[in-house]
Amino acid sequence: MTDEHYMKMALKEAEKAFEEGEVPVGAIVVINDRIVSRGYNMVEKLKDPTAHAEIIALTSAFNALGAKYLPDATLYVTVEPCLMCAGALHWSKVGRIVWGASDVKNGHHVYTDERNPFHPKTQVLTGLLADEASDLMKSFFKAKRP
Repeated sequence: MTDEHYMKMALKEAEKAFEEGEVPVGAIVVINDRIVSRGYNMVEKLKDPTAHAEIIALTSAFNALGAKYLPDATLYVTVEPCLMCAGALHWSKVGRIVWGASDVKNGHHVYTDERNPFHPKTQVLTGLLADEASDLMKSFFKAKRP
């Protein structure tokens, strides 16, 4: 399977968030071409500001694998991780992170002066299907703020 295939799966998770009135961010964790977990924003549903797609997908992966580190995993997320999620990704030692759209307002880069907040061994790929992820976010906020 390709990165694009898995990002499309993350976009499906983001669409679930959109349908539930959540900020449309989706994430999946993949190890050895197998999806081990999925997540989408559930901040409103759970009344929990930490219930971001990445955190939900990571926690689910830890539980499914019985592990606290994910060095062989790739996390696909539709939007650049925020600072909180970047910290969680750092501590999970995830092997690879692939995201779609940049988040100019709340992405981790806003707070890190372009320094890499992830584990030193983590590989990062950005901009994959960015237009699709960005369009979903724009549609969501346009409907919220007419």
